[in-house]
Amino acid sequence: MNLAEGLTPQALEAPPSGIVEVMNYGRGRPGMIPLWAGEGDRPTPDFIMDAAIASMRAGETFYTWQRGIPDLREALARYHARLYGVPVPMERFFVTGSGMQSVQIAIRMIAGTGDEVLVPTPAWPNFAAAIGIAGAVTVPVAMTLEPSGWQLDIDRLAAAVTPRTRAIVINSPANPTGWTATRDELAAILAIARRHGLWIVADEIYGRFVYDGSPRAASFRDVADPDERILYIQTFSKNWAMTGWRIGWLEAPPALGDVIENLIQYSTSGVAAFMQRGAIAALDQGDAFIDEQIEAARRSGQVVSEGLAATGRVRFAPMGGAFYLFFRVDGETDTRRLALRLVDEANVGLAPGTAFGPGGEAYLRLCYGRREADIAEATRRLQAVLGSSPLRRTA
Repeated sequence: MNLAEGLTPQALEAPPSGIVEVMNYGRGRPGMIPLWAGEGDRPTPDFIMDAAIASMRAGETFYTWQRGIPDLREALARYHARLYGVPVPMERFFVTGSGMQSVQIAIRMIAGTGDEVLVPTPAWPNFAAAIGIAGAVTVPVAMTLEPSGWQLDIDRLAAAVTPRTRAIVINSPANPTGWTATRDELAAILAIARRHGLWIVADEIYGRFVYDGSPRAASFRDVADPDERILYIQTFSKNWAMTGWRIGWLEAPPALGDVIENLIQYSTSGVAAFMQRGAIAALDQGDAFIDEQIEAARRSGQVVSEGLAATGRVRFAPMGGAFYLFFRVDGETDTRRLALRLVDEANVGLAPGTAFGPGGEAYLRLCYGRREADIAEATRRLQAVLGSSPLRRTA
């Protein structure tokens, strides 16, 4: 009996993750430096864990609010007011079981069978997967690598709109390229969306990870009205070292509250209250920790950028936002095989560019959001293997 014959096309066609393939290949190897996933190596700080533990000990282990406990939604409002300089009502925030669930909910609200969603590429592969699972179609809009960094051609984006287009996904600062949209670029993208009645899914989770001295990257909040067709994706994972907690939030116009609440109810039925107490501590007490994270990433990014540039074989954009080096190696075209070989030959785990869609195939992604000593050692290993000539081939 072929059990797969009874499954939906959306489930069967969900693409395997090229990142996970390399992770599974290299997991558990002694001395492995894993730079394949988008996370740092610092555990969640004590002040966050203490708040969660205190909540559990106080008996907050029951079902809770589908939209998130009011205390957390109020903390989110305070955080955004502090970061963006304008008051934001708590009714705009909906607590989710990770940033990925926020993506899933956002896509399911605005796109379905036969609809098209524009995604600048190279891009985090989960966008296309979420779109496909919803029955919609991803339309990639190719970005280009210029001497100043990756660039999105606004005219090309506008030309990709068709009568079937429902939304544009914008991830800035971007995973994996580091592209960080300017305020003017965001305004131009918003103008396209307004002209065609499109939604924008704004993934701004790396908005604090910029290295030009600014407190944050430009945001659609800087150019949009409060009730625009914009859904903001956010997570506690990156800023506060909470990747394993699986807690995020979706920001949306309050008029959508009942719809979002229902989608949360019928998927996870809410996020554990004790996790939300930890999230409140992160928002209210975590600014100094974020500053430390950003400074550590800046130093580590400089170490690996300078070290790989010294090989004479590596090409990449200047450090922008987020915490990834997205680079290509002269003479190497099959980055899936290259990533697997680097596990064997350098004991360093990187993500193959083939995982990031059109335009990413020739690249590798390295997460430098880790302690400087590990990044320095990984850089030395990669230098030794890459050298100045193509990698030796394995059978």
